[in-house]
Amino acid sequence: MRLNKRYLKIAGIVVAVVLVILIALPLFININSFRPKIESEVTNALGRPVTLRDLSLSILNGTVGVDDISIADDPAFSKTPFVTAQSLKVGVELMPLIFSKQLNVTGIELDEPQITLLRAANGTWNFSSLGGAGAKKALEPEKQGASTPQNFSVAKLEIKDGKLTFGKANSTSKPQVYDKLNVEVKNFSFTSQFPFELTVDLPGGGNANVSGKAGPINSQDAAKTPLEASVKANNMDLAASGFIDPASGFGGVADFDGTLNSNGSQAKAAGLVTCDKLKLSPKGSPASKKVTIKYAVTADLDQQAGTITQGDVAIGKATAQLTGGFQTQGETQVLNLKLSAPNMPVDELEAMLPALGVVLPSGSQLQGGTLSTELGITGPVDKLVITGPVRLANSKLAGFDLGSKLGALSAFTGKAPANGDTSIQNASLNARVAPEGTRADAINLTIPAIGVITGAGTVSPAGGLDFRMVADLQGGRPGGLTERAGIGSSTGSGIPFSIQGTTSNPSFVPDVGSVAGHVAKGALQNAVAGKTGGNTGVGGLLGRKKPK
Repeated sequence: MRLNKRYLKIAGIVVAVVLVILIALPLFININSFRPKIESEVTNALGRPVTLRDLSLSILNGTVGVDDISIADDPAFSKTPFVTAQSLKVGVELMPLIFSKQLNVTGIELDEPQITLLRAANGTWNFSSLGGAGAKKALEPEKQGASTPQNFSVAKLEIKDGKLTFGKANSTSKPQVYDKLNVEVKNFSFTSQFPFELTVDLPGGGNANVSGKAGPINSQDAAKTPLEASVKANNMDLAASGFIDPASGFGGVADFDGTLNSNGSQAKAAGLVTCDKLKLSPKGSPASKKVTIKYAVTADLDQQAGTITQGDVAIGKATAQLTGGFQTQGETQVLNLKLSAPNMPVDELEAMLPALGVVLPSGSQLQGGTLSTELGITGPVDKLVITGPVRLANSKLAGFDLGSKLGALSAFTGKAPANGDTSIQNASLNARVAPEGTRADAINLTIPAIGVITGAGTVSPAGGLDFRMVADLQGGRPGGLTERAGIGSSTGSGIPFSIQGTTSNPSFVPDVGSVAGHVAKGALQNAVAGKTGGNTGVGGLLGRKKPK
């Protein structure tokens, strides 16, 4: 019994001595003496001046603490730091440190850093020169003898609760800020592939997760490091994300699930995007239906250009294909795309009209039928020009009676009964949508209750209408004025009128002078042919004069 007590006493003494040694060791090891070596090692590895303040050693945790770390930016981009952090923890091997004063790093943990990423107009990034030979030449001569980046490796590298600021170099545009950045890298080395995982909160809400493998680090341009990754984003605000120029008018909330593979010069991306509350025009409003896009893209990173090889767009049962290319020019993207959309159900598309900035007459709605189009989409994303034919078949503009809106022209139809809707047998036009407004040419509209309407006109960015149209009125009861006056389809002429007002409240104004001329000409032709009628004059057109 006394022997056991003795062993316990001895064990207690040993533990106490070990604790005293562990507590006292930092006093005998001047960890700050390693600071120049650490600064030199990291500076040489990154090719950027690195400054540290005070270092502290925790024997129990096997870590070296660093206060106030700063990594300089590429001077071609900014004079402010590329990375700053209040604290940094470096895991070290204790035995080599204690007995040989050799610092072997096992892990790095960077807490709450602030990282700034800047992109120049030529496509280069401020991190492109990290670890590059060009950057190392700029270092002080005494640092050139330090170990090369190829000797730098760490078992685990972590960034916790960081803040990432993304912007354009030498630009006045507002940068995007990404919070709660967390990164974990295992078996990091400049000369081999390493796994990583990144999570971050997105501007405007939502979050993203990127995981995969990267490396080896490209020593000439870190931005061209090979990469294999899966990318997921939830509730990404398109307008605030930084991926789309706000001036383009694009907006909405998107979920994203895709892959990205790059060899440093060529990249391929594929995946699925689901968009809610999509907006495609500065004058548009959020759509009420979700849009899905299955895509595949190849990109030439050196030329800053790419091609959309697959762009399957689905709005309910309506489908379209988007293909073409894009090119970065300065601070903007220039597109050259084609949208092919044959026989799309109108009922599915109607919900998308507000997103495109298309405003129908107040209280009306397109119903039934199909819409087909072949559109070219070209120009900078903030000044896109969309051109091409649009065809509508067997549809109806519910809640809008075009016959009654034609006003005085309704007399030519034989005063057909009013209908709350406008049935459209066929409609076609050539459209041009641009920042300065929309133009529609070669309009040809067949409305069974009225006839055929042709013409052209413009819609201003504010929605103002200016159309010159001609109505070949064939509806109404037989023997109406159009037939007796000779201004219907039999002569190939028609009744001219204009459309003014706004898209939400259009007004139809007859060209009385032209109509009167047509009526007089028709009456003369009828008289020569021996036809008479008491109601073929101008008075018959505008209505008989009331007796006094």
